[in-house]
Amino acid sequence: MKRTVKEIQQLLLTLDEQHPLFQEIARDERKSVQKLLARWRKQKENAEKERNQWEQMSRYEQSLYAKGVSYVAGIDEAGRGPLAGPVVAGAVILPPDVYLPGLNDSKKLSEAKREALFEQIQAAAVSIGIGIVSAKEIDELNIYQAAKKAMMKAVEQLFPQPDYLLIDAMELPLAIPQQSLIKGDANSVSIAAASIVAKVTRDSIMKQLGEQYPQYGFEKHMGYGTEYHLQAIRTYGVTEHHRRSFAPVKELLLLE
Repeated sequence: MKRTVKEIQQLLLTLDEQHPLFQEIARDERKSVQKLLARWRKQKENAEKERNQWEQMSRYEQSLYAKGVSYVAGIDEAGRGPLAGPVVAGAVILPPDVYLPGLNDSKKLSEAKREALFEQIQAAAVSIGIGIVSAKEIDELNIYQAAKKAMMKAVEQLFPQPDYLLIDAMELPLAIPQQSLIKGDANSVSIAAASIVAKVTRDSIMKQLGEQYPQYGFEKHMGYGTEYHLQAIRTYGVTEHHRRSFAPVKELLLLE
């Protein structure tokens, strides 16, 4: 008697292609079974891609572990470009044996995927630090120095303190050995984890500002200079969360 499609679906969760039962399923000509097999193969292929990507993105960390480094922190920031809201940095120390499939540069992920990974990072990380620098401080310091300050704040929060820093395109004046990586969030799992922590934290702050200032739509554009946002500034003026040193805001202030 043929197995039901539901039984086959359950079996496929535990079988590999070498198993005799798998061969039996592969010979089953029913369309629904062939569909299941196609989906199973696609999932296997995706899992392998994710594993390869993880290994590729772990090479900096693995090389440091091989040299006896215990705690490697990845550091990244979110929110350099917007006209409103803080710049937020994340610093993350992952354990050497962790595996977070699908981890990538936060900009390449959907909001749902970012939030799911954020929870996984929180559960798995040895330590997480978050640094927040306000719009007012950004105006006082300039955005580059503000981003650096946010990163320093994030590193200060880590416990244990890291032995080595992998930083996305920035050097920090700290007495900790470090490497600055261009496109670090796509080349290092630690920096990718930090980019997700920074982005999800900042988005959450912008959504809260959206509730406080519903007319600006912060939760939609996260403070970036969309036409909707610029029109809201023209109509309602500048809030304390706007970066007055940024050209579009500065120009609108001059018109007031």
